[in-house]
Amino acid sequence: MNVLYEHGTLAMLMAKNLAGTITLKDLLKHGSCGLGTFEGLDGEVMILDNQVYQADSTGQVHHITDMTTTLPFASVHFPKDKQPVSLTKVDFDLLNKDFVAQHQLQNVFAALRLHGTLSDVLIRIAPKQKRPYPSLLEVAQGQPTFPRQNISGTIFGYYAPEAFGSITAAGWHLHFLSDDHQYEGHLLSFAAAQLMGDYEVFDQLDQHFPVNNKEFRQSDVDLASLREGIAQSEGHQN
Repeated sequence: MNVLYEHGTLAMLMAKNLAGTITLKDLLKHGSCGLGTFEGLDGEVMILDNQVYQADSTGQVHHITDMTTTLPFASVHFPKDKQPVSLTKVDFDLLNKDFVAQHQLQNVFAALRLHGTLSDVLIRIAPKQKRPYPSLLEVAQGQPTFPRQNISGTIFGYYAPEAFGSITAAGWHLHFLSDDHQYEGHLLSFAAAQLMGDYEVFDQLDQHFPVNNKEFRQSDVDLASLREGIAQSEGHQN
């Protein structure tokens, strides 16, 4: 059994529930690799091999060791059934179309980890918010972006089928971390001549809700605009 653990939902973030509701200590009981954000939508978090990295809105990357730090949203797993891949002429278009079709991912959750040199890359980093919190979409419309060229590092993230596009982002949700750990964030666009790595498919989704958080229990979600808002907040440019 290969399990993807998810704490919180993007629908919660869209409904302005940005308070941290799980500690890193508890989150890492469910996975050694993953993605997320800290309380107040404070930056972009990437977990690789039990090491936690956070990029803040100035572009600085921090190695986080304080296990009491809290997150409102995160996805993690323990790598298990990895399948090797080697890709050429790689960008979001290839991953969303050819890769998904070739590996029949359209109805499953999957993880992807790739390494190599990107000729072009653009990331975004969410700035930390204060109460009263705005929605994820409001934050995404004004967040800083950081371009780079010819940079080596790791792309990591998850694929979710369209049917689950309200609890998480449908399609690929990917982050990038440079080999020198000085550049990290939510991937908006990229291009690479060749990338190598692995992917794995999950046969179980463990969705965890912060049921003891009063704001979550009392909040309402605008279902009519939810998926469009999540798609806009993801912001893929190719």
